[in-house]
Amino acid sequence: MLSVILPAYNEEQMIQIAAQTISRILSDAHIDFEILFINDGSKDRTWERIEEASSADDRVRGICFSRNFGKEAAVFAGLNEARGECVVVLDCDLQHPPEKIVDMYRLWEEGYEVVEGVKSDRGRESGAHSFAAKMFYKIISRAAGFDMENASDFKLLDRKAVNVLINMREKNAFFRALSSWIGFKTTMVSYEVQERMAGESKWSTRALIKYALTNISSFSAAPMQFVTFFGVLMFIVSFVLSVIAIYQKLTGVALGGFTTMILLQGFSASIIMISLGVIGYYLAKIYEEIKGRPRYIISKETKKQTGTGD
Repeated sequence: MLSVILPAYNEEQMIQIAAQTISRILSDAHIDFEILFINDGSKDRTWERIEEASSADDRVRGICFSRNFGKEAAVFAGLNEARGECVVVLDCDLQHPPEKIVDMYRLWEEGYEVVEGVKSDRGRESGAHSFAAKMFYKIISRAAGFDMENASDFKLLDRKAVNVLINMREKNAFFRALSSWIGFKTTMVSYEVQERMAGESKWSTRALIKYALTNISSFSAAPMQFVTFFGVLMFIVSFVLSVIAIYQKLTGVALGGFTTMILLQGFSASIIMISLGVIGYYLAKIYEEIKGRPRYIISKETKKQTGTGD
């Protein structure tokens, strides 16, 4: 059986559309499936729509968080609750084309254990958003050691890969990177990002920045290297200024120095504060991990008793 996981946050307009569209496509392809919606603390009628979809079709299930825990938590909740021998994760807004699920499933039948959805076209994006996304994936790619520039959450995972992921105990897990990092026999399916059928994107600029910072820090120590870089830069600047000061002293040239010292102190103080901020951010993440709180809390489920996630 194939499990289809759809994280949902304020997607009341898309629940019925997604359930019906995916059900039709997979039924026509004669694929045994279940659809699992994860309601990530939505403030609209998303959960009511999930309950309606579940009542209308036994193959549709739903899980409701006690509050908003974020997309990564929703994905891992879906992986933990999925019953299928393989699992597909895609966005509830169907910007990941559901027709590609059939292609992914056929490749899984051929023996592939991870089928990555790779963007051939990112759709309509602003220049600023496109640039920010490119920089984000460059950092992650360097940290991971493989190209993630066109990576997405849209992918199929064999049960073996799913079990590896759900047994990872880290709270701030980055699904998109970890699902590539674990290895296994992998292939790719290219797709074009589709236009949203209904509703509006829930990703604000602030939310995207927070998402990027959280995932970079959870998967990469690259920002910590900036501290070393700033230290080397400060040493070079100090060395050059020291050579100039010694030369002027030996040649008897008067050294004004006041403006230089003010600029140098301001520059060094800024670097120190930035470095402390980066270190402090990582310490905060370590503190979150060692507290051992669950990734998510389930308050309600369709056709199943309630519980608490890992």
